[in-house]
Amino acid sequence: MAEQDRGVPPERLEDMQLLKELEAIHRTRHETLLYGSDDALRTHTSRMSALEAEYVRRHPQRAASRSRTREGARARTCDGA
Repeated sequence: MAEQDRGVPPERLEDMQLLKELEAIHRTRHETLLYGSDDALRTHTSRMSALEAEYVRRHPQRAASRSRTREGARARTCDGA
C-alpha cells in the first residue's frame, strides 16, 4: 500500500514524530474499534502494532511503573482485601 495510505514507516520517524503518531493512534483506537469497518480496524491494528514495536525497539530499557506489572497489580488487589 502507498505511504499516504499507511503513513510513514515507523523506522523513518524522528522520536518526537513517533510519539505524536502513537498518541494519535491510541486516541482514535476506541472509536475505530466501535465504528470502523473491518478493513479500518485491521489497518489501525497493523499501524498501531508497527508504531509500538518501533518504540519498544528504540527504548528497550524504558522505565516500567511497578503498578503496571503483574506483581504491582496483585499488590493492589491484596491491599484492598
